Amino acid sequence: MKTIQIPASTPYEVHIEVGCLPRLGQQLAAIFPPCTAVVVSDENAFPHYGQTVSESMQAAGFSVLTYVLPAGESSKTLDSYGRLLAFLARHHLRRSDFLVALGGGVIGDLTGFAAATYLRGIPYVQVPTTLLAAVDSSVGGKTAVDLPVGKNLVGAFWQPALVWCDPDTLTTLPASVFTDGCAEVIKYGLLGDAAFFHRLGREPIADSPEEVIAHCVAMKRDLVAQDEQDRGVRQLLNLGHTFGHAIEECSGYTLSHGHCVAMGMAIITRSAAAQGLCPPSAVTEVLQLLERYQLPTTAPYPLAQLEHAALSDKKIFGETIHLVVPENVGCCRLRDVPASELRRWLMAGGVQ
Repeated sequence: MKTIQIPASTPYEVHIEVGCLPRLGQQLAAIFPPCTAVVVSDENAFPHYGQTVSESMQAAGFSVLTYVLPAGESSKTLDSYGRLLAFLARHHLRRSDFLVALGGGVIGDLTGFAAATYLRGIPYVQVPTTLLAAVDSSVGGKTAVDLPVGKNLVGAFWQPALVWCDPDTLTTLPASVFTDGCAEVIKYGLLGDAAFFHRLGREPIADSPEEVIAHCVAMKRDLVAQDEQDRGVRQLLNLGHTFGHAIEECSGYTLSHGHCVAMGMAIITRSAAAQGLCPPSAVTEVLQLLERYQLPTTAPYPLAQLEHAALSDKKIFGETIHLVVPENVGCCRLRDVPASELRRWLMAGGVQ
């Protein structure tokens, strides 16, 4: 088992091991006394893993309730959040009880936000079942739901008590969902580890998921430790996300997050090269690696539509937007860009 310590305001551990899911209850019993736990999941993950998780927790002495939502971004709303809170209240959950997020990024974000706000805060545990959630969204304590005008606009920082990651869960993912996670893995290489980036071109992620997940989590740990509240260096993790979120919004969230992040990375890398901020060779390498993992590199929406969506992004402060700009493979920099110049950045990135 690989164990990574996350030195946040509330420290916790990320455990990564193939086949560890049936031992979840045993691990939770070392953290929590006997109490009620609510497993929050979706219609994709729960049929595969709900019984294993519930039985493991019951065997460890917990009273287990389950709450299953429809799969997809459409469940990450204030309405879904309100219904989950009502469920917790109807079952009289107390501050000594806890939630378990069993699923991908949508379930983790929604469950974490409910935990952060129900009774002014109760514990929760992340059990990621997608590659994207395992390498990124399950770690760091960002929780949120979407609004009609933008993604992740309502949320809180609330660290989990534990992240329990079994890479065996990746074997049941549809190919497109697995490649969503590949986009986030590539992001980490482009962001700050050229050797890792180039390794992804030689060795498929699916061949060594445990090592890949641990590497990405360790990179995220280092940024979270420096900037838990996302006001400085942690914003580097938004590489590809400003334009990616805009593409998601334009699609009505019918395009998946990872695929949109891939497009966002391609746009910002092309834009940086066109403005002389990074070498053209970096563009070639980024596009080739994205295409190797069957990820898209061009946005299907016009300039005006993407610009409008990007201007509603939560990363805009006043009249300034923080863009994560590649300077080369393995080296990116935060740049404060006037919102009025966003159109120029999109055009330089190939958006017409």
